[in-house]
Amino acid sequence: MLPIPPLDETAMAAARARQNTLTKPPGSLGRLESLSVQLAGITGQPIPQLRDKVIVVMAADHGVVAEGVSAYPQEVTAQMVGNFLAGGAAINVLARHVGARVLVVDMGVAAELPPHPRLISRRVGCGTANMAMGPAMTREQALAALHAGMDIAAAAVADGADILATGEMGIGNTTAAAAVACALGGFTPATVVGRGTGLDDEGWRRKVAVVERALAVNRPDPDDGLDVLAKVGGFEIGGLAGLILAAAARRVPVMMDGFIATAAAMIAVRLAPACRDYLIAAHCSQETGHRLMLDWLGLPPLLDLDMRLGEGTGAALGISLAEAACKLLAEMATFAEAGVRDRS
Repeated sequence: MLPIPPLDETAMAAARARQNTLTKPPGSLGRLESLSVQLAGITGQPIPQLRDKVIVVMAADHGVVAEGVSAYPQEVTAQMVGNFLAGGAAINVLARHVGARVLVVDMGVAAELPPHPRLISRRVGCGTANMAMGPAMTREQALAALHAGMDIAAAAVADGADILATGEMGIGNTTAAAAVACALGGFTPATVVGRGTGLDDEGWRRKVAVVERALAVNRPDPDDGLDVLAKVGGFEIGGLAGLILAAAARRVPVMMDGFIATAAAMIAVRLAPACRDYLIAAHCSQETGHRLMLDWLGLPPLLDLDMRLGEGTGAALGISLAEAACKLLAEMATFAEAGVRDRS
């Protein structure tokens, strides 16, 4: 794995010291203050700036859809990739709102996508195998997915990205994410599995049983993040885990989206625990089990808006808060500058 440096304590101390000189009672901006300090530690800049914001949406399909775990058919994955590229999806709207670029990556959609100048192809396979019957992918494919994500992150940072956000698309991927969370966190499927694309009660029970079967059939090793990814993960989940690792190695913050993105983060943290300090949890998804996953990571969410769309939509809103935190630290007047009397 890539070496990941610790947070810059000197930059964090400088950010804290400046926070205490700004025209406000200490701590009165709450999480925005601690977020600015974390970003200072990540970037090594006492007053960090987020000018080039990039949301990476990775798409792939899942063989487990054959078990009836989704309310939508598999072809929706490819159709939504087209929507992303056309700029018509929710993530496109929110990215424009926060001034972020969207990178769309084909990690393994189960269809041949037409060439597009804004589509990045890093296909590991034509969708994963059915994890309820055996491993979702080979260990070699899991490594390929990780390395693809690392390459995407490295290229984005080289192109100027100051912050990366994790987004995804893949019919069936909440099932894979639930299995990953159970394997790594020791949770029972019934406490983690949600309704995904809108399953009814019968569909939810079927989905729980499928995750239980996948874990029993594959017996993923909770101490081996790569084994968990290979046994019950997805190509886009592996790609996002690799992106997190490479961003952390380059001192770039990662704004983490919801349920699927958090499963990817759990894999990344299992592989390299130091990358946890570079993660920011944008929101708590409405999807069952997400709070358990965030608690396992030790990451409090910035927002709780009952969202469960994915795509990086929650992360886009989180970017807005991160940018606000940086601007408050940089642009607020100090007591001395404003001629305002500090506390006696």
